[in-house]
Amino acid sequence: MKDTRIKAIIYAFLAALFYAVNVPCAKRLMDDAAPTFMAAFLYLGAGIGVGIMYLFKFRKEKPEQKLGRKDIPYTVAMVVLDIVAPILLLAGVSIGTAANASLLGNFEIVATTLIALLFFKEKVSWRLWIAIALVTCSSIILSFSGTGSLQFSLGSLLVIGATVCWGLENNCTRSISDKSTYQIVTIKGLGSGAGAFIIAVILGEKLPPLKNIILILALGYISYGLSIFTYVRAQNTLGAAKTSAYYATAPFIGVLLSVVFLKEQLSFTFLIALLVMIAGTVVIVYETLVHKHTHVHKHYITHTHDGTTHTHVIEHSHEHSHVVSEEKHGHTHSLQELEESLGHSSF
Repeated sequence: MKDTRIKAIIYAFLAALFYAVNVPCAKRLMDDAAPTFMAAFLYLGAGIGVGIMYLFKFRKEKPEQKLGRKDIPYTVAMVVLDIVAPILLLAGVSIGTAANASLLGNFEIVATTLIALLFFKEKVSWRLWIAIALVTCSSIILSFSGTGSLQFSLGSLLVIGATVCWGLENNCTRSISDKSTYQIVTIKGLGSGAGAFIIAVILGEKLPPLKNIILILALGYISYGLSIFTYVRAQNTLGAAKTSAYYATAPFIGVLLSVVFLKEQLSFTFLIALLVMIAGTVVIVYETLVHKHTHVHKHYITHTHDGTTHTHVIEHSHEHSHVVSEEKHGHTHSLQELEESLGHSSF
């Protein structure tokens, strides 16, 4: 049986890669597109693109895979939070600084993990906390632009509010990640895109030229649609906290793509941040692939005393860690099913 965790890790990195494509491409398109309209068409591109993919898939899906009535609260919350978060972010940037917003934006991974732990009862091991700390520190180093780039104010609180919204949205998406990924991304893209479009109109932003709209829609399909698609697939196995940590590599991939396509120069700060990011990523990968559980051994001792046979049971246990491999370890079910049936604890 193919290792689902390795597949999930690949999905998580692909999500970061697809989103990172947005960085160099959006820089070229934003000259003729206002920020909110840009966000609207990126989301709409995601919804339309994956929606077209869904037309060739929905007949093959089983009824239990499709979103049901009990999934409506999470689905609505997912869309609403994706509309509210950019509003808070834009408001925070408007009365603060972009550098400040970039630094505080790194709080999303922490918010996602805390919400997953406190409200969605997701297990967060000490190794994962270390990995999250390393990833967060590397992101802060990457976006730090001097002592004046971090100033707490009303703008800062609004940006933190945006990251909390995205953290909650990540967990809402995680709660329905075992459902149709096509449905989730289509609804999320069209719903969030329509909401952002309405906001752009209310703000009085100028509509981009038709040529740019088509290009933004195409970019949205790749950097948002495929990114969200692979992100949700990763969440279904890894959970919200781990997937968020993997996804945090996106800014680094974005910088590397900018170096390749926009001929930007790598700074010494980036290299330091990259080393810290690599350390965090190694911890996350180890955390994901190492499966830790307890083996219980029973020894039976039978003896005869005064004409009566007695049997004593002596138990002892030990913890056992190994790299997950269903085929080599004799697993006959999915890893998740096995963990649930045996009561194993994955770290």
